[in-house]
Amino acid sequence: MLLYIDIGNSNIVIGKGQDEIHETYRYTTDLKKSADEYYAMLKHLFTDVSDVIIASVVPEVNTAFKSFLKRYFDITPLFVEPGIKTGVGVKTDYPKEVGADLIAAAAGAKALGHDDAIIIDMGTATTFTYVEQSIIKGVSITIGLDSSKSALIGSTSKLLQFEFSTPKRVLGTNTIDALNAGFLYGHVYQIEGFVNAIKQAFNQPDVPVIITGGAAKLLNGLLPKSYVIDDKLVLSGLQLIYRKNR
Repeated sequence: MLLYIDIGNSNIVIGKGQDEIHETYRYTTDLKKSADEYYAMLKHLFTDVSDVIIASVVPEVNTAFKSFLKRYFDITPLFVEPGIKTGVGVKTDYPKEVGADLIAAAAGAKALGHDDAIIIDMGTATTFTYVEQSIIKGVSITIGLDSSKSALIGSTSKLLQFEFSTPKRVLGTNTIDALNAGFLYGHVYQIEGFVNAIKQAFNQPDVPVIITGGAAKLLNGLLPKSYVIDDKLVLSGLQLIYRKNR
């Protein structure tokens, strides 16, 4: 049994399986947790686990994971980093700056049969990655839904905390509906605008659009039906990368 781990700034997503990922788990990323604390939180997942692969954008947490995996399970995890085979090329100014999560997501698209794709990852940030012939050609990064909500609430005196819910219309008639309409429809129109601009820039009108990340489900039903929401995209990419390296 294998564990596939995606360590992001807000969440740690873990998939468990062999040929297929049949269990997934989501935890809050905590930079203050020690190796022993992560072990106590995650040890129940390690029944029959023989190996681990990790895509991470949080170096501080990497140290904790390396420590508890070696100490308690004698496992040296495989990290998505320069030098390993991913099946994905990177054609940017500074390829080493491209996050492991974006590379794993591109590998996930490849695993689904898409060598060309626009990949949108909705986490702490919302990222737009254009992949052509399994080569990352460029990325746009903007603020994510939860981050933008925290920024607004923290900067205003009259707006209260609220939970996201699907708006019924683009204009609300009370504060909560107005906030949901503004945030969710605003993000939808931003995504559609970016997608159309990328398609035009690369002359790829039919390129598939794949959306992943913890906030993606909030936009389900608001986006064009041609867009695919896949919350296991990064984990599927980690599966493909693992097979290439182990």
